[in-house]
Amino acid sequence: MVDLNALTAANASRWANAKLTREPEFTRPAKVAVANKSRYLAIARQAGMPDIAWVFIAVSHYRESSQDFSKSLAQGDPWNRVSTHVPAGRGPFQSFEDAAVDALVKCSPYAARLKDWSIGGILTNLERYNGLGYASRGVPSAYVWSGTDQYRSGKFVADGVYDPNKVDAQLGVAGLILTMMELDQSITFAGPAPQVQPKPSSVTPSAQPVKDGIWLQNSLNRLGASPKLELDGIVGPATRNAVRAFQLASGIGVDGLVGPETFTALDKALAAGKPVPTMPVPPDIVLPPPGTQAHANLAPTFWGRVLDLFKPKG
Repeated sequence: MVDLNALTAANASRWANAKLTREPEFTRPAKVAVANKSRYLAIARQAGMPDIAWVFIAVSHYRESSQDFSKSLAQGDPWNRVSTHVPAGRGPFQSFEDAAVDALVKCSPYAARLKDWSIGGILTNLERYNGLGYASRGVPSAYVWSGTDQYRSGKFVADGVYDPNKVDAQLGVAGLILTMMELDQSITFAGPAPQVQPKPSSVTPSAQPVKDGIWLQNSLNRLGASPKLELDGIVGPATRNAVRAFQLASGIGVDGLVGPETFTALDKALAAGKPVPTMPVPPDIVLPPPGTQAHANLAPTFWGRVLDLFKPKG
């Protein structure tokens, strides 16, 4: 039996640390999803779900039906015929919308009943939509995490048949949501991530990546860094400036350095899945290296006089 509270916490932790490994591939389906927002939003409202559920519906449509509106949200069968795949025996329906509402309201795991609209809750319900076979093995779901560093391999190649060495070629819903958030900044998720501590077996080592320069830049980009940082792993002036903007917006000490307080604030903001509004701050002042003509030209300037104050006396 899978502990859904532990799975929700594990998915929230993975989300807070996830980096895209196939970033360019997410762009096209993310654009298609956002372009059809009004259609997904109407379905969410018809099913009695909150507006944020349009994101849930959009990414399910990608995984289940490859964004084909002639196929059902439930399992990818044509909605104008009786379905033969699980859930079987549904339909025929009059439209994609009617079939989608049926899938959300009347088919397990009854997504329309979801109460937890934090990112951990959404990802867990998406995982339940596909089945809990991955969670029962203590591994990240390919359905959710394929295309991110939280997933390495393992796939159900047939009903009940799991191949640990098979890599899912289809992109996962988590990376798709991350890319959609870059295109539509109105996408935010309710409440803080669950505080339930996941069981050790429910999080693989890949869910705890090293918090290096790439992680920092990727995290700041996801939280609204402007201008967007290049993912080069170098914590230079642009990255430090973005850190200062984040620190200022988060109400913590502003020094451009990433210590325990800033790491904690980053983790909290990432887990909440909500961009942090930032205000640009002045960039670092970079002086020319000693021995260059540009450095020599500083002498009659204000900065030259400042440097003179610190010259050794004698």
